[in-house]
Amino acid sequence: MTGFATRQVHARSAGRDDAGRATGAPDPAASGHVVPRATPVYLTAGFEFEEWEQAAGHFGAGEGFAYTRTGNPTTAAVEQRIAALEGGADALFLASGQAAVTVALLGLVEAGQRVLAASSIYEGTRGLLLENLPRLGIEADFVDDAADPAAWERAIRPETRVLFLESIPNARNDLPDLAAVADVAHAHGLVLVVDNTLATPYLLRPIEHGADVVVHSASKFLAGHGSVLGGVVVDAGTFDARASGALYPHLVAPSRTGGPSVAERHGGRARLAYLRETVAPRFGPTPSPLNAFLVGQGIETLSLRVARQSASALEVARWLAFRPEVASVDYSGLDSSPSYALAKRYLPDGQGSVFTFTLHGGAPAARALVEAVQVFTHMTHIGDVRSLVLHPESTSHVLRTPAERAASGIHPGTLRLSVGIEDLPDLIGDLDRGLAAARTTRKETP
Repeated sequence: MTGFATRQVHARSAGRDDAGRATGAPDPAASGHVVPRATPVYLTAGFEFEEWEQAAGHFGAGEGFAYTRTGNPTTAAVEQRIAALEGGADALFLASGQAAVTVALLGLVEAGQRVLAASSIYEGTRGLLLENLPRLGIEADFVDDAADPAAWERAIRPETRVLFLESIPNARNDLPDLAAVADVAHAHGLVLVVDNTLATPYLLRPIEHGADVVVHSASKFLAGHGSVLGGVVVDAGTFDARASGALYPHLVAPSRTGGPSVAERHGGRARLAYLRETVAPRFGPTPSPLNAFLVGQGIETLSLRVARQSASALEVARWLAFRPEVASVDYSGLDSSPSYALAKRYLPDGQGSVFTFTLHGGAPAARALVEAVQVFTHMTHIGDVRSLVLHPESTSHVLRTPAERAASGIHPGTLRLSVGIEDLPDLIGDLDRGLAAARTTRKETP
């Protein structure tokens, strides 16, 4: 197998899969002498059928492309590249990271069933589990210590169908023990879904540690430029109808017309096939082919960006840890972190570039820093080439109670950083400027 950097530039589909379905982005203009090197953008709602049988083949067996809501050559090329980088069997590109999480879960759980998740997950996902899915009869349970497999084991109920966690939690950095949680899931025949947005496949490939499904907000590091939205679901291709079919009957039951089941038609890829054929096109979170193209362009430099961002983040975290204005730094790359041993095991090439630190001066100090910095941009985003800063208590975690925020490591003085690709001295100088402003607020506080 070629190296990661080579795959991120060159990996693409080779035409059709074993079932004869189109999986790549062959260019209709490539008539033997016109061959585009970059992935073409098929910015079209639909595609012409060249003959009667072609239309029947598409609707009967899923051959080729007919309508962008069900598939597009540009999108397919990006799907295959991401699947290759994650070590997955197949991928499905969607309109946003939130759409990826939603579609993945809706393809695995139904009314009366439950999702078991780490309590430190992204707030949008947490809201989905607590407010939206319950209206469909799907409930959630939470595990506080994601690194403790016994805690996951104790929380599993007969109705549990999915275990869900983040490879690098946003934004506390309390890492899970992926392989141990995967073992717990598989002992019960359950699916482990991992949100790998913050780690990216460059730093960590959860499938190699037992994950069954991986999701990303492609808007973040995969794109890198902060210009578009996108999400992706990657499946390991390991669905076992014999071992788990009774838990996921919609994958093994005959079709509503009496035809073969999804598992019979797609084998180990049944989970992803079900999302592609049944969930995504009917709920409709269709990505723009242009967005897919721009994410694909970003992927070509993924390793370069993430390596630099992770290295800079570690130096920034080390610098902050020795500042008197700073009460704590939650970054798994620091040897003072409770997750340091797991970071060395799962993230040897870098611990990512998103982390939090907490100021002694509380919210006034945090506000002063945010308003003083000039290189860090104040906005709700991560994974950009630009460095970003946000105050979680008053923004992303505002709907949590004070006790819930404290349990998640979010305090009045906590700030989240997403370190970009700027020069390290400029980043540290900018934070030094912000800390000077924060010191002023402490002096003014009676």
